[in-house]
Amino acid sequence: MYQDGDRMINTNFKSILDLVKAFPDEQSCIDHLTHLRWNGNVISPFDSESRVYTCKNNRYRCKNTSKYFNVKTATLFDNTKIELRKWFMAIYLITGHSKGISSIQLSKDIDVTQKTAWFMLQRIRNCFGIDTDQLDNEVEINKTYIGGKNKN
Repeated sequence: MYQDGDRMINTNFKSILDLVKAFPDEQSCIDHLTHLRWNGNVISPFDSESRVYTCKNNRYRCKNTSKYFNVKTATLFDNTKIELRKWFMAIYLITGHSKGISSIQLSKDIDVTQKTAWFMLQRIRNCFGIDTDQLDNEVEINKTYIGGKNKN
């Protein structure tokens, strides 16, 4: 938990409803991520020794490299147009399911395409070190048809 002005954000969510209440809009997500990442002292991802200028639209500029960046730069959210609210919900859902969640189910839960959900799943699994168990040795599958007509 941290205090940001008059608003307090609790990071121990008991339900998805708590998450939605804590992050009602994109700016609240940006503020929370900014606090988590920099805690009031913005550091350039391009040059940690550089001075950083605050620009409009939640952007910053590194003085030494003249490159612009935002709170998502060099994170799992980098170079995506997916809003942070959907990322936060996806992280909550993925880390909350002990047996995992399919990209199809995630796409329905957060209202994105299956392809976008698959992309998000890959990024989140890589970032959090979530293993997708590979099957090996002998595997039994019930009620499954493999292959088609016997050719050659």
